[in-house]
Amino acid sequence: MSASANAGPEGKRGLGDFAGPLVLVGAGKMGGAMLEGWLALGVDPTKIVVLEPQPSAQVAAQTALGLRLNPSLADLRPAAVVIAIKPQIATEAIPELGALVNTATTVVSIMAGRTLVFLEKVLPAGAAIVRAMPNTPAAVGRGITVAVANQCAIGSQRDLADRLLATMGRVEWVTDEGLLDAVTAVSGSGPAYVFLLAESLARAGAAAGLPSDLAERLARATVAGAGELLHRSPLDAASVRVNVTSPGGTTAAALEILMDQNGLDALMEKAVAAATRRSRDLAN
Repeated sequence: MSASANAGPEGKRGLGDFAGPLVLVGAGKMGGAMLEGWLALGVDPTKIVVLEPQPSAQVAAQTALGLRLNPSLADLRPAAVVIAIKPQIATEAIPELGALVNTATTVVSIMAGRTLVFLEKVLPAGAAIVRAMPNTPAAVGRGITVAVANQCAIGSQRDLADRLLATMGRVEWVTDEGLLDAVTAVSGSGPAYVFLLAESLARAGAAAGLPSDLAERLARATVAGAGELLHRSPLDAASVRVNVTSPGGTTAAALEILMDQNGLDALMEKAVAAATRRSRDLAN
């Protein structure tokens, strides 16, 4: 696995110039997060077309800046098509996009469980396809995406996909598509695990006697701040943890419970395994 050299907000890398519009198919939670990431980094709204039957108010508001919402597909010749719909409706929805795709089009799919083979079957022959798994911190330019390309995606098309995804944060490329099920379970679903940690910490604080609103504020700020500290540190997570843990202190007492053989590691392994299995199920 190798990292893209160009991260979004830190590398200030946007899409730059490209021929034809960018078509976003599906602007729900993840598609909407991607759109926010592109616009936040200065992508020209006039170059974006959104196909979404139930657009949010935020998406609809961008039409005033030139974004095209649900236009006729007849005259569109997109440079890239990003598919961000639910995988359950892919079989019905994707063939309708065939008219938009030729060998010069870069297709990027962020659907969980929908493989390159599936996409190659439902899109025109020779389509350049990149399958990617971003995550929701893309909305604030702090996402991470893992991508894999099919054999039809030539260098310039893969580069466009990389630039497209890098507007949301860091990009990692793999050659083994089979890794994307575990990627989905770790980084794709991972933000929800972190939010749950904040919830759980707040509940534990309240149980220890703190007012519930104070416990929630403390937990939220602690999780956010710790994440930023880890982000800025050159050390691995285990080293950062050791550095903030005094032997025999309060943190060590808590970690003794969390690091028990039935503690957080065991629970997280079960959780990631369950999400990985579900991702594989979606492919079937």
